[in-house]
Amino acid sequence: MMYELTPEQQELQNTVRAFADEVVAPAAYQYDTERRLPLDIIAQMGDLGLFGLPFPTEIGGQGKDYFSLCLAVEALARADQSIAVTLEAGVGRGLMPIFRHGTPQQQARWLPDLLRGRALAGFGLTEAEAGSDAGATRTTAALEGDEWVIDGTKQFITNSGTPITSVVTVTAVTGEETRADGSVKKELSSILVPTDTPGFTVEESYDKVGWHTSDTHPLTFRDVRVPASNLLGERGRGFANFLHVLDEGRVAFAALSTGAAQGCLEEALRYAKERNVFGRNIGENQHIAFKLARMQARVHQARLCYYDAALKLVNGKPFKSEASIAKMVSGEAAMDNAREATQIFGGYGFLNENAVARHYRDSKILEIGEGTTEVQLMVISRGLGLTA
Repeated sequence: MMYELTPEQQELQNTVRAFADEVVAPAAYQYDTERRLPLDIIAQMGDLGLFGLPFPTEIGGQGKDYFSLCLAVEALARADQSIAVTLEAGVGRGLMPIFRHGTPQQQARWLPDLLRGRALAGFGLTEAEAGSDAGATRTTAALEGDEWVIDGTKQFITNSGTPITSVVTVTAVTGEETRADGSVKKELSSILVPTDTPGFTVEESYDKVGWHTSDTHPLTFRDVRVPASNLLGERGRGFANFLHVLDEGRVAFAALSTGAAQGCLEEALRYAKERNVFGRNIGENQHIAFKLARMQARVHQARLCYYDAALKLVNGKPFKSEASIAKMVSGEAAMDNAREATQIFGGYGFLNENAVARHYRDSKILEIGEGTTEVQLMVISRGLGLTA
């Protein structure tokens, strides 16, 4: 694998990096404090074509690939993880399922605004009893005539309650299958639910430790009725389709984590060169210099891991284990770098106005979201032929 960026990829990275520094970073503290998704910034991201990056130009996309999306997510995460995950989830879990499995009619209805950042979409999978174990889904969808009737709840759903959220893809039990050994397996399907559908309720947003700007809600479905044509993909293939989306999402999530680790390094390095104690910059002290060296090593390792996974993905090679390795390594790098950066800042690192404090709060979810570290270890061990 070649890890050198093409001139086009480098230009994209530079453009998004400049946008993150000039537009996102100056506003991050305000929006984080207000716990509000800045729709003006999302609109500018749409104008830059970020939501359409990995989609063909024939449908209004930018004609790039998934690696290009990862580069953009990484560049944004340096400045604000909440903004980065809005893009990552908006594309990976909002757009991608409709692009991959939607009918021409579904694509014509939803994709134009989603591709331009004029609308957002959520993916309703997680439930109180069904997170890592998605097969424990309890939300049901019964076919009555020409309508699906959906009942249940979802939780931790990103981009589900913004003023521009137009649709949520919901995984639901649509029946049961009997295996050859006589055991029963739930039939899971994916269904598109417009957010203005009666009975669909976006509950109060969570009071989260971090990612304050990111929109995250529990959802309730009570006798929600949508046309039978809102089935996304084949009936009974909802879980299988989601697993592919999840593998891809872990690669982009790893890019986000790498960006967070990079942002912590940059902030800490700047501060170490500016902060003067006992007549010299603290970066001249070996214990600070070595902290920064380890931070750089973590960033380098995380970036190589996600580059490897992303390039395997775009080249059509198996990437499941690599995605889990990248997700685990980069999430731990972000958390470790956030802790070290906060330590280097000392008391100033405990002030929310400083980016390292926000990264310190935000980064813990990077070891949990898109599959916990423990789930990644399970996937990796299975790739080794083990059954742990």
